[in-house]
Amino acid sequence: MKERLQKLLAGAGLASRRAAEEWIRAGRVRVDGAIAKLGDAADPASQRITVDGRALALAHHVYWIAHKPRGVVTTTSDPEGRRTVLELLPREGPRVHPVGRLDQETEGLVLLTNDGAVTQALLHPSFGSEREYRVTARGRIADTALDRLAAGIVLEDGPTAPARVGAARFDRANDTSRFTLVIAEGRKRQIRRALAALGHPVVRLVRVRMGPIELGALEPGRARRLRPAEVAALLAHARRLQLRATRRQAGGSRDAQVAKRSGKARNPSRGTRRKS
Repeated sequence: MKERLQKLLAGAGLASRRAAEEWIRAGRVRVDGAIAKLGDAADPASQRITVDGRALALAHHVYWIAHKPRGVVTTTSDPEGRRTVLELLPREGPRVHPVGRLDQETEGLVLLTNDGAVTQALLHPSFGSEREYRVTARGRIADTALDRLAAGIVLEDGPTAPARVGAARFDRANDTSRFTLVIAEGRKRQIRRALAALGHPVVRLVRVRMGPIELGALEPGRARRLRPAEVAALLAHARRLQLRATRRQAGGSRDAQVAKRSGKARNPSRGTRRKS
């Protein structure tokens, strides 16, 4: 399967994607002997890719889970010198990248891999892969506010998608409410902005699940490779997301044709709030 050359070079652990783009612009990358151009794609299974005359050796896919503490940034490098999530992993081994981001103050699960297909499946907005969070917010949150959060909150960049919201537990001593929140989109500081709009700013936010991968008992600041059963579950999850997106796209095309003929539009799905 063909992929963009900069993705292949980054996946092989040779450089970041940005550095790989510079190599391509400089004429250091060739495909079947021809100098590559930025934007070119190639299939490493059937084509010879070289960098400075050396054949590209693709790294095996690896999958890590890390428990990001507050204050650590979810980037591969930081110009301000802050600690990055990559520093939680051993230095040896193939180059990996974090799948998505957690803001500096958010804690919890970060998945890291060199598998571009899995990364795309978990992050693509139309695929709808779930992320689950434990939320601690200021004040006693009324059921009506939780219902609004489940249905979607209008933010400056548009309404949030429907979500699943667990029942809140109020801590009178700390004047905080705790609940679980499951979302299928990953806009910048989305949860914090949504809770602020409801008048209940976030005190603590911990991601505990991405798709089928759970944080479990992994301690803050620690990282480990995914177990074989977890890798199998993750790959199966990515395939299901891709298949579902393909079917939805095909169904959407048919629905659009029907709607065009009938003048009727489909209603969007609603969020739900778990009662307990």
